[in-house]
Amino acid sequence: MSAPRWVIHLPTTLTSLGEAVALTVALRDSLGHVTAIDFGEATLSEEDRQFLRTRIWCDVRLDGGYRCRRRADHGGPCSTTAEDLPR
Repeated sequence: MSAPRWVIHLPTTLTSLGEAVALTVALRDSLGHVTAIDFGEATLSEEDRQFLRTRIWCDVRLDGGYRCRRRADHGGPCSTTAEDLPR
């Protein structure tokens, strides 16, 4: 049995999904080296609808412990380099 993981909820003042995705991408690009953060599991939700989450990236684990960096609903094979982000 493993210890429970913690989730950090970080509210923003952003008002569009596109802006929230862009911020999440910037955070991943700048903090991706921090192994305690699992950006592959990142989701977004509206402030008053937190039960309805939007997954950003595909959550498939690839060789070497990496995750697919393509959008959640991508077509074709998973990739660690593709930056196919949600619109």
